[in-house]
Amino acid sequence: MARTVYDKLRALQDVLSKKFDVEKEILEIPKSLATKTELLNRLKKSFMEKSATYEAAQARVTELDQKLTEAEQSRESFEGQMDVIKTQREYEALDKEIKDATEKEQQLRKELQREQGSLEELKSAIEKEEMMIRKQEEDVKEEQSKIKVKIKDKNGELKKLQGEEKKITPGLDEDILFKFERIIKSKSGLGIVSLTKGVCTGCYMILPPQFVNTVRLGERVEFCPYCSRILFYQEDDEGEALESAAIDEEAEDEEEEEEEQEEEAPEEEDEEL
Repeated sequence: MARTVYDKLRALQDVLSKKFDVEKEILEIPKSLATKTELLNRLKKSFMEKSATYEAAQARVTELDQKLTEAEQSRESFEGQMDVIKTQREYEALDKEIKDATEKEQQLRKELQREQGSLEELKSAIEKEEMMIRKQEEDVKEEQSKIKVKIKDKNGELKKLQGEEKKITPGLDEDILFKFERIIKSKSGLGIVSLTKGVCTGCYMILPPQFVNTVRLGERVEFCPYCSRILFYQEDDEGEALESAAIDEEAEDEEEEEEEQEEEAPEEEDEEL
């Protein structure tokens, strides 16, 4: 196979690695906005809950204020009747009514003051959250503007890399390109590696001598049986000598096995006779 194929694949590897990194960055960019938006939504939810609580507290204050007014009027009414009582029994009964009305009035006044205090606290908390929401909305708007600029810049980089990719890919087999892209995505941007001294430099596994020889011949694109990366043969004098010796040894072993099988065949025939 022409060396230009491996040269193209190596060049394509650099382009695809950068391209996939840029695509990943484009997907990551909006995550910062998602975080800020989530915080804004939480603030708005809290604001709505506090507002509902505030409205309920206002209703309780209005109700207590009305009850207090009624209690004051009741007490004053009883006090006004003191001038017209005639007997001790009437006096004692009216005095009891005044005391009960006074006690109820005091109790309602304390409860009203407590509710008014809670209402003021809620009002302060709501005002604070309103300010936080406005600030967060500004942050979200600012982040949206930044994201638009970042994505525009990254899309420019991506378009440039896609152009470089189109210049390299003509003449390359489509099936190999498909596998090559998948390998680069799954192997941290490394889809083509050298085979040196019988070892794949991608996964560092020792490969069979015969397979090494096939890669060295370069008649077709070969994939590492362990890590699936494309292999190209790396010239190395010492490595070539070792690999050649290993291949020769393997060939001799095969010849010896064939001779043994040929010798055993007549013996088996004699035994049958």
